[in-house]
Amino acid sequence: METAKKRRPFGFYVCSMGFTFERLAFYTVKYLLAIWIATDVAAGGLGLSDSEGVALSANFVAMTYITPMIGGYIADYWLSPKLCVAVGMILMGIGYLCTWQAHSLGLVWAMIILVSIGTGLFKGNLSGVNGLLFHDKEELDAAFSIQYSFVNIGSFVGTTFIAILATTGLFGIKCSFNTVFLICAIFLFIDAAWFILNGKSLGEAGKKPFKHDQREFVSAEKKAKAEAAPLTSGDKKKIAVIVLITIFSVVFWALWYMTYMPAYYRFGYGDGSDFMNKANWYIGSFQIPTSWFDSINALTCIILGPVLAGVWAKLANRPQGDMSMYQKTGLGMILLGISYVVMVVADMVAGDGQCSIIFLLLVCVLMSVGEMVFSPLGNSFISKLAPAKVLGLLLGFWPIAVFFSNKIYPPVYDYLKTVNFAVGYGALAAIVIVFGVVLWAISGKLEKMETEE
Repeated sequence: METAKKRRPFGFYVCSMGFTFERLAFYTVKYLLAIWIATDVAAGGLGLSDSEGVALSANFVAMTYITPMIGGYIADYWLSPKLCVAVGMILMGIGYLCTWQAHSLGLVWAMIILVSIGTGLFKGNLSGVNGLLFHDKEELDAAFSIQYSFVNIGSFVGTTFIAILATTGLFGIKCSFNTVFLICAIFLFIDAAWFILNGKSLGEAGKKPFKHDQREFVSAEKKAKAEAAPLTSGDKKKIAVIVLITIFSVVFWALWYMTYMPAYYRFGYGDGSDFMNKANWYIGSFQIPTSWFDSINALTCIILGPVLAGVWAKLANRPQGDMSMYQKTGLGMILLGISYVVMVVADMVAGDGQCSIIFLLLVCVLMSVGEMVFSPLGNSFISKLAPAKVLGLLLGFWPIAVFFSNKIYPPVYDYLKTVNFAVGYGALAAIVIVFGVVLWAISGKLEKMETEE
């Protein structure tokens, strides 16, 4: 009982709040970037096409998912993880300052590069430092669940309150896009100050490269033996499962990220530009900000996270046990596909007029629940399944799914503008649903491959 009542160290909240500030700025910029680039110059944008806006926004996200591999390697072998995190925060802040002054794509690219490098030094390393504050694996699992809530709080606040300062305004206050980017930079500098000034609360955690930290849940001797052993036939089958699921993940995340684009450009009310007016974004006289479409995703994760955890726990108590991980991820893909079906129906209902905001609310809830069901794969899946000899390689391989998904969906989105909306997006709905059904159907075979030696 003493362990259950044990209070988490203050350093845990230092690290978790670090994610809140960073995600607040990131999701604000992620939402505004595509819209700002495609907004007329007279309205404070860059006056480029929505295709260019989609491509730049996708590159922004993609680069921040590939650089943590490099940043993690640096913190593993060369530099103090604490130093990496602080430098990363400052670089991200400087990056957002570039966008504050940007009136052309040159400084936008400078922002993408600086924020990507900063994220690489920050993201995985801050989780690593936070993990070193705990010695009990069960404590660690619970701590990272709470850290995930801090991440989503940042996302929710950014898209609900900060992003709309540049679109509809908040409490009568309306800022330019560039000013909102300055606010994001300030949040990162506050984040850096918060982390550095509270450094003592972290103790020795993260002072030395991770390789030299002796606190491990697996003995060094056991780890060395596993890494030295040759790959068995069973190991190769496990690797094949990981590669296969990564391919499914590319499809899922490509369509997941692209879900936002019709909401911004086809159903959005405008945000000061000439986007199509397809949805009724009003409740009475209140105009609902488009950014709240993003906010629903974070809010769904915050509210339904504990609910889904309870559902899985209840299913696990059944005689047949919980759904397999592959069934859950297949279900996640099916839910994402259904969200595309709802978009198609919304467009057909709208015709040349408007559709109810309820359609977009349903789209966002479906894609968010799909994400929550799909996301349990992640690093925990790789850590559980990957042979020790190639664990690091496969942990680095997993984020490539998000990188490639963000490279794939912009040209797909661009192509879909040349075809009928219902036909194009209906085809995507069919594809992702079929992928989900196939994954569900072969789940038994994949589970068997997991256990083969």
